[in-house]
Amino acid sequence: MFRTIRAIAAAATIAAGLATAPAFAGGSVSLSYIPSDPGQAQALQTGLGLYALAKGIKSGSIKQKGFGNAAGLLQNGQGNLGIIHQKGNGHTGTVQQNGNGNTYGLFQFGKNTQAHAVQNGHGQAGAIVQLGW
Repeated sequence: MFRTIRAIAAAATIAAGLATAPAFAGGSVSLSYIPSDPGQAQALQTGLGLYALAKGIKSGSIKQKGFGNAAGLLQNGQGNLGIIHQKGNGHTGTVQQNGNGNTYGLFQFGKNTQAHAVQNGHGQAGAIVQLGW
């Protein structure tokens, strides 16, 4: 679990450093995490569950701040948690969950990023953080 937390923290640190690229550079960076074993999946589900609890999210949420953003969340099953958080302009993101007990977090910041996630099955977890400039 701590290895997972350290990996996510390292990825966030790298993304923060990339955010200081010159304004004329344009582009994006995406950090995606799909757990490779049940323990890692449980750790990610717990982390996203705590985020949801703090934000008052029960099974799904789309939060957007900015202009020209588009998002969609489709859940087929029970006990799924889908989170889409977009801050900035021109983001597109979707999460589709088919099955039970799946958890996914999609976080987009800056501008003009795009991500689409599909979970088929039960008890899956995943997250993506994107930064566009």
